[in-house]
Amino acid sequence: MGGPEWQPRVLCCELRFGESVGGTASGAREPGRRAGVSCPKMHSDAAAVNFQLNSHLSTLANIHKIYHTLNKLNLTEDVGQDDHQTGSLRSCSSSDCFSKVMPPRKKRRPASGDDLSAKKSRHDSMYRKYESTRIKTEEEAFSSKRCLEWFYEYAGTDDVVGPEGMEKFCEDIGVEPENVVMLVLAWKLDAQNMGYFTLQEWLKGMTSLQCDTTEKLRATLDYLRSLLNDTTNFKLIYRYAFDFAREKDQRSLDINTAKCMLGLLLGKIWPLFPVFHQFLEQSKYKVINKDQWCNVLEFSRTISLDLSNYDEDGAWPVLLDEFVEWYKDKQMS
Repeated sequence: MGGPEWQPRVLCCELRFGESVGGTASGAREPGRRAGVSCPKMHSDAAAVNFQLNSHLSTLANIHKIYHTLNKLNLTEDVGQDDHQTGSLRSCSSSDCFSKVMPPRKKRRPASGDDLSAKKSRHDSMYRKYESTRIKTEEEAFSSKRCLEWFYEYAGTDDVVGPEGMEKFCEDIGVEPENVVMLVLAWKLDAQNMGYFTLQEWLKGMTSLQCDTTEKLRATLDYLRSLLNDTTNFKLIYRYAFDFAREKDQRSLDINTAKCMLGLLLGKIWPLFPVFHQFLEQSKYKVINKDQWCNVLEFSRTISLDLSNYDEDGAWPVLLDEFVEWYKDKQMS
């Protein structure tokens, strides 16, 4: 360390003109005297320089130790060849060292081909979803064309579904021709002749039901049955049944057809129907007119099972007067 020893001498021997060294207590310069060299000042400056130099060397040694420690822990940056030659250090901050140990993961950018494929896949998926929704919507929506094609499956080349076509139709929807739901369906179609559906009746009625396939009609059967539970609808269907079942050139309904239709409509809901059916079988009546037909429904709804509230002087038809008299005689015998 002999090189720096000359520095204190240079610093201490430097003469700066116009400045007094070791002047008076007030700092005024003595007249006619030049700045001189003070030996105690030279020794004190040399001691200060040596102290600072030793402090720098100690700091450098500590940095060197820290560097080697970090290097052992693989926390330092790589030192270039030029840095080794000059003996310089490259410091390593904590964030830089961490990034060296755990480099951040980079998301792979999709290639242009992959990007196009991904977009095409998304578009295809959206298109398939749209198509399936559109097809499903079209299938669910009522189609007059599909309803017409459905009609001719049973009508053949005619414009009316006859007895043979009606039998196949009932078989396809899983309902017996004698089932009451067929009467309700005929009422919804406003069919005029029993056992026949015309093209106009079919299209009008099936449109109101929004049915254009066998499957849709099957799904509607429970709704048709439920109409019988409504008092108003039941009365309308009951009145419709008379005109639907009678011969169009007759104003009355023959007794056998009447018994079948009454059994279909009232057989399960009127406890006195079995007795009334017996009365009709042994009676002299061959036909039933519409007034008698409608009063039978009113009788079943208003008269108690023991007939105690029946008024013989009321506006009931003779048919029902005779039934009450016959039934009371039957109970007494």
